[in-house]
Amino acid sequence: MDEKGRVAIPAKYRGSFSDGAVVTRGVELCLVLYPLPEWDEFAAKIGSLPASQADARQIARAIFSVAADVELDRLGRINIPSQLRRYAGLGGDVTLAGIGTQFEIWDRNRWEHGRDTRDDIANQLERFGI
Repeated sequence: MDEKGRVAIPAKYRGSFSDGAVVTRGVELCLVLYPLPEWDEFAAKIGSLPASQADARQIARAIFSVAADVELDRLGRINIPSQLRRYAGLGGDVTLAGIGTQFEIWDRNRWEHGRDTRDDIANQLERFGI
């Protein structure tokens, strides 16, 4: 990430974001970059949660209150708003982790440390019946 908060999207994936994108908080201390069509689907699911339930409102607030529309510039970069950079602890080197057609954006040190502390992937796959 450069000093202006811009992150380059790998050239191979830029087409997925040509119609626009949304970046917001991830479940962990990272950000998630959604292609606009996927964001629309995800936002509809969050929007359909029952507003009468406090936990549903909390989820909607956490995701929607900081969601930002972003566009790739001519060099294939997005500008991450400062509020989201602070949330994810981004300030220098970042890791973009492809999650299907989305990207998680992590502080590089947090990503590297987390890889060492995550549960064994084989056990997780088994837990999900895969």
